[in-house]
Amino acid sequence: MTAEITYLNFINGVWKKGSGTRSVENVNPANRKVLGMIYESSKADVDVAVQAAVQAQKTWRLVPAPARGEFLFRIGELLRKNKERLAQLLTSEMGKVIAEARGEVQEAIDMAYFMGGEGRRLVGQTVPSELPNKQAMSFRAPVGVAGLITPWNFPIAIASWKIFPALVSGNSVVWKPATDTPALAYEFVKLIEEAGVPKGVINLVFGSGSTVGTALVEHPDVNIVSFTGSTEVGRAISSKAGEQFKKVSLEMGGKNAIIVMDDADLDLAVDGIIWSAFGTAGQRCTACSRLIVHEPIKEDLENRLLSRISELKMGDGLDETVQIGPVINEPALKSIHEYVRIGQEEGANLLCGGQILKSGDCQNGFFYAPTLFTNVNREMRVAREEIFGPVLSIISVTSLEEAIEVNNEVNYGLSSSIFTNDTNRTFIAMRDLDTGIVYINAGTIGAEIHLPFGGTKHTGNGHRDSGVVALDVFTEWKSVYVDYSQKLQRAQIDNN
Repeated sequence: MTAEITYLNFINGVWKKGSGTRSVENVNPANRKVLGMIYESSKADVDVAVQAAVQAQKTWRLVPAPARGEFLFRIGELLRKNKERLAQLLTSEMGKVIAEARGEVQEAIDMAYFMGGEGRRLVGQTVPSELPNKQAMSFRAPVGVAGLITPWNFPIAIASWKIFPALVSGNSVVWKPATDTPALAYEFVKLIEEAGVPKGVINLVFGSGSTVGTALVEHPDVNIVSFTGSTEVGRAISSKAGEQFKKVSLEMGGKNAIIVMDDADLDLAVDGIIWSAFGTAGQRCTACSRLIVHEPIKEDLENRLLSRISELKMGDGLDETVQIGPVINEPALKSIHEYVRIGQEEGANLLCGGQILKSGDCQNGFFYAPTLFTNVNREMRVAREEIFGPVLSIISVTSLEEAIEVNNEVNYGLSSSIFTNDTNRTFIAMRDLDTGIVYINAGTIGAEIHLPFGGTKHTGNGHRDSGVVALDVFTEWKSVYVDYSQKLQRAQIDNN
């Protein structure tokens, strides 16, 4: 890929540049090489895209749902045929190691097939009426135009979580992807186009959150906004969209914890911790940022972790032997480093890492050393705020009850995990951990697409991506009563 490549908007079936005045380079975070560029869009581009979506949705909603599902099956096949090419591109522009990139593309494939199947279900309810000669039922209806705003850390997987349920439900889409990962969005929509989805049903608009994102949220003809990103931005979106009574689905931050009890399999726990804390360089909303350790095993676990961390290989994720790639850009690098400084200033003990890497395989990219803090107080900022980088803080506890209390006291509630071989402890944790996702004897990452994805408290607003319940975001329930008694019957009226 060369710098001459320009990633174009796709509006009403036509590829064209954004009409904004600013261009943005797409940079490989492993070596800072320019892969291509976008021309940012203006509010006018959003207006054109939304109007195209409005017109297309009038026809698309009348396409039988099983036929809409067939389009998703075709998209899934195209994704499967292009899996390795997309994975290589994903690693080049986002930085995650190639094995993770392949897994992410597979997630989009799985979501296409899963949501394609929902085209033959989209189940409603048929229930008895309280009155004679009357039928009562409910079914799903599309919401209308869906404005989708997606992040850079999962540029195709999270997009598939939103685009596919929106389409199979009969909505049209205007999608604003992150400007840090335009290539995957561009290639993804090209495959959707190739699958034959009618023009105007899917529209791609590149640009900043302040311009394109805001225009989508505030546009009166956008009926639902689905957003994945920071809690701060999500709060602003919720406020703006709420003024217009739009449906809003938010999936935001996390401060996820792994609990390790004194009866745990420590070898297994270390595997789960390393993967959860340092996979994707810690740039997952489900990444493990806190390690809540039962005091009797704290020292042993620390030593095991230090040994494993020292063996981790960092570099360009296209190298099959690399285990940790770069963070996304220089501002992210600086933000992570600032949190490490704060942790040290607050009194946490830095066991390893804590530095920007500028030598060897990491000399040209945005690399941060895997970092481990211990003796972290649960009130410290590094124990409560999302860092979004390869930084793990160890907090010691004396009981399961204290561990659950520490897990639950932060503002976020996305993912949690416990390592224990005690069945009673397992079921107490399943009941009491206040997160949308709970893992037993596994890390905090690795959600499967056929179950709901999302969390509690400041992580979201009650909706879920993925699974059948994702359809609730992109549909409205319609209740229908068919009275064939040939006389006026009144429900909830005492007719005795």
